[in-house]
Amino acid sequence: MIRNSKRYRFFLGSFLITLLLYVDRVCISSAKDSIAGDLVLTDIQMGWVLSAFALGYALFQVPGGALGDKYGVRKVMTWIMVLWSIFTSLTGAAWNYISMLFFRFTFGAGEAGAFPNISRAAFSWIPTKERGLFQGINFSGSRLGAAFALPLVAYLIDAWGWRNIFYFFGAIGIIFAVIFYWAFRNKPEDHPGLSDAEKEYIVNNRQQAVEKKGGNLSIGTILGSNNVILAMIQYIGSNFIFFFMLTWLFPYIKAKYELGLVATGFYAMMPLLAGALGNWVSGFMVDSIYKTGKWKQSRQIPATIGFVLVVIGILSSLYMDTPLGAVLCLSVAIFGADMTLSPSWSFCMDIGEENSGKVSGMMNMAGNIGAFTTALAFPYLREWTGADEPFFYVAAALGFVAIFCWYFMNPNKKLSDA
Repeated sequence: MIRNSKRYRFFLGSFLITLLLYVDRVCISSAKDSIAGDLVLTDIQMGWVLSAFALGYALFQVPGGALGDKYGVRKVMTWIMVLWSIFTSLTGAAWNYISMLFFRFTFGAGEAGAFPNISRAAFSWIPTKERGLFQGINFSGSRLGAAFALPLVAYLIDAWGWRNIFYFFGAIGIIFAVIFYWAFRNKPEDHPGLSDAEKEYIVNNRQQAVEKKGGNLSIGTILGSNNVILAMIQYIGSNFIFFFMLTWLFPYIKAKYELGLVATGFYAMMPLLAGALGNWVSGFMVDSIYKTGKWKQSRQIPATIGFVLVVIGILSSLYMDTPLGAVLCLSVAIFGADMTLSPSWSFCMDIGEENSGKVSGMMNMAGNIGAFTTALAFPYLREWTGADEPFFYVAAALGFVAIFCWYFMNPNKKLSDA
């Protein structure tokens, strides 16, 4: 092990990018009532606004990941950050329902390639035995960003108005993009800040010592893999409940328990903090089990435990009479859902190798189709049934399905072997 390893700056940079990614994404949840009031939108229309982001995000996952595989993460990720920041700002300029739908769709499309490109960069930068920890730290940034954004944005809306929030965070994103392009290199071998000893350590301990150029794996080959199909299905179960936390949890508990704006923000941040903890625990488990020589179990065990907690947390929340009780149960569910992220994205790197961007993009596309469904399912199911419970039963059922998916997934079956 190299002391004072500078590659851990890559961990920090990824953490900060995902933190900003989710701050920008979750702003609209805190601003939902203000936006709906100003633009005169119903809950059903707001459901479409929230789902427009998820649809754009889902559709551009694979193209975004494929571009990173082919042209390099440094250039592609910089443009991704610039585009999502521009469309974050444009959200604040929306003047009616149609314009808001368009800006949220393009914002989702702009963000789409971020995680697949981070995954592709990690394939080059991260030793195989550290993948779990990296993914845990990486995704915890998104949860912490969302968690602290909920009460912060609620407070800033009172002070600045909802439109200025989007302008502010869009400007920060442009600054991040400039810093990223200056500091990052596609491969550790090309980074002037790393010592020769550290470069040698990374190369000798990552999955491929000699990197191949990605982008040559066809969509047909990817979708012809049972591994990929199962990864896509289980990720729908994870995203379905998590996206509820980013979109409808805030207005749901605010209305159900008649809470104030800032108080709701503090309640809504609790499941996201639990999610950050779930990422750290899972990342540690993935690496610890992998180091014992059990590659397959290092992915399966944390993910399976996670989905069991998802089911338990979701169903338990339905029996709670107080906002604290309901939020604590949902925190268990999100802790579990986020335990599935490190093994899921590590799994895509395992089987995708130099095409990790495209493979992880395919999985994330499926997951965000689940997120798209979430944003619409909650208001529509409530309107059709007159109750909130059916939505949570669907989420729990998807968790059950995901458990069975993981039983058949195998990280040792590489797509390059097909």
